[in-house]
Amino acid sequence: MLYLNGVTGRIRSLQHPVRLLLSPAESSNIVLSSLAELGLPGRGCCLVLGFMYKEKYRRMTEGQASSFTQQPQDQVVIAGQPVTLLCAIPEYNGIVLWIKDGLALGVGRDLSSYPRYLVVGDHLSGQHHLKILRADLQDDAVYECQAIQAAIRSRPARLTVLVPPDDPVIMGGPIISLRAGDPLNLTCHADNAKPAASIIWMRKGEVINGATYSKTLLRDGKRESIMSTLFIAPSDIENGESIVCRATNKAIPSGKETSVTIDIQHPPLVNLSVEPQPVLEDNTVKFHCSAKANPAVTQYRWAKKGQVIKEASGDFYETIVDHTFFFEPVSCEVTNALGSTNISRTVDVYFGPRMATEPQSLLVDLGSDAVFNCAWTGNPSLTIVWMKRGSGVVLSNENKLTLKSVRQEDAGKYVCRAVVPRVGAGEREVTLTVNGPPIISSTQTQHALHGQKGQIKCFIRSTPPPDRIAWSWKENVLESGTSGRYTVETVSTDEGVISTLTISNIVRADFQTIYNCTAWNSFGSDTEIIRLKEQGTEMKSGAGIQAESVPMAVIIGVAVGAGVAFLVLMATIVAFCCARSQRNLKGVVSAKNDIRVEIVHKEPASGREAEEHPTIKQLMVRIYYFSPLQVDTP
Repeated sequence: MLYLNGVTGRIRSLQHPVRLLLSPAESSNIVLSSLAELGLPGRGCCLVLGFMYKEKYRRMTEGQASSFTQQPQDQVVIAGQPVTLLCAIPEYNGIVLWIKDGLALGVGRDLSSYPRYLVVGDHLSGQHHLKILRADLQDDAVYECQAIQAAIRSRPARLTVLVPPDDPVIMGGPIISLRAGDPLNLTCHADNAKPAASIIWMRKGEVINGATYSKTLLRDGKRESIMSTLFIAPSDIENGESIVCRATNKAIPSGKETSVTIDIQHPPLVNLSVEPQPVLEDNTVKFHCSAKANPAVTQYRWAKKGQVIKEASGDFYETIVDHTFFFEPVSCEVTNALGSTNISRTVDVYFGPRMATEPQSLLVDLGSDAVFNCAWTGNPSLTIVWMKRGSGVVLSNENKLTLKSVRQEDAGKYVCRAVVPRVGAGEREVTLTVNGPPIISSTQTQHALHGQKGQIKCFIRSTPPPDRIAWSWKENVLESGTSGRYTVETVSTDEGVISTLTISNIVRADFQTIYNCTAWNSFGSDTEIIRLKEQGTEMKSGAGIQAESVPMAVIIGVAVGAGVAFLVLMATIVAFCCARSQRNLKGVVSAKNDIRVEIVHKEPASGREAEEHPTIKQLMVRIYYFSPLQVDTP
């Protein structure tokens, strides 16, 4: 802001005031340039950044616009080193302002408030370079070079100041004492670095992996401290060895390091071996527990899955192994005056499949997925095979069998079989039951005798069981019980439900009637159309032809023979008639209640039948009926 007090004016930047002495006559010729007038955005509190005589301002603005030939670039500098940010604007004689993180450092080349900052270069050539003598963390900022009267500014340049870490420190050093068998935890920290230091652990010139790290951002928001923790297992520690912590970052690539020496006291060092391996189940193996200890070993203690083996006391243990030795380790604990060391081993036992997860039978709805799980253990690696009982098709080689969008024909028995090569095999069977609409399987043409009692069978497979079964013909519908000459009975079997329509005293019209068997459950329905055909019609026709041929034979016999020939011919006729009667009886004699049901495959019907009844069943029920002895009379 510009204050005019008589002939004295003051231009105040953020940190540096400049006094201007103006005569009354000169004050009328001053051109005041504000940030808004110069098209520059406001940065802090400074509004008026320069002044000049109107005449000089006119001459400058009439010429061509000034431009940068050099602009500051992003740079990286290590703390304590010098750095220069370039800014050159030829043929420009106005005020040049350096901006740091949006705040002005001073006006022109006067940066006296910043003793480490200098504006260098040939002023007459338009060089206004900013030199920082010894870079410090506070110099880490974004810088701009601005030409006020030309209303231009450079690209922003990021100056990144790198700070090396302090010397690393390993806590508890320089000598770390511990007892053999105890784990070693080392912690190393390197502080006050930018960027945060990286820590590596080394032993005998080789990097040790597995350390964990945590970083802490300091209050200045730029420097960080890092802490690393290294865990070393007891079996990986040697007495007298040196472990190094090295900290590096971009400011000091060679790094800084420190080290500690490990001093180990000496409980037993133990090795446990098993022979022979691999071994078949129910064979003998020998465990040997070798130990180095100072002072000497005082006790050996053997255990399996945490349970002490009382019969073993020395440095070896011999036993017959089963499959449990593959999962449950045998341990040997060796003790001396300084402590105990425990080591354990499992045995590579070969054994046949053993069930780990029993598969469960499933009841699913039509269209749903069925998922069976069957887990086995075995050694060496086993092979699992899922198949449907009665089929040679392998459905899965995984523990899980998934049947997508099951159909009713998917119902049945499934087998999960596991095989350990050259060792053994095992299997489990489960049942898949599919809820769906009923499926009717019956022969579409069934037989009965005229004048006798006849039956029409309807075989229904249904899960869940059918809620309703109905027979319909002409204008009649009957679900159960008796209506006139018709009776409906339903019997449940292991395979399904059989509904029987019994017709007493069958008449000719019954053979012209179409019978409809329909079953329903909560998932839908199915219908089968059945026709009744008269049984034995062809046999009667054949018998009539034979009967008509007998009188002609008798006449010929009488005409040709006489006497003894007539008697012989008569005997022949009698024998022939007896044989004919027996043949006729064979086709019609059976027990009244002898009914045989057979499931057979049926090929699709003719085109016409297919049109009348499009859903031809592949599995049909063939039903045979037999009536009491009856001889038809012509």
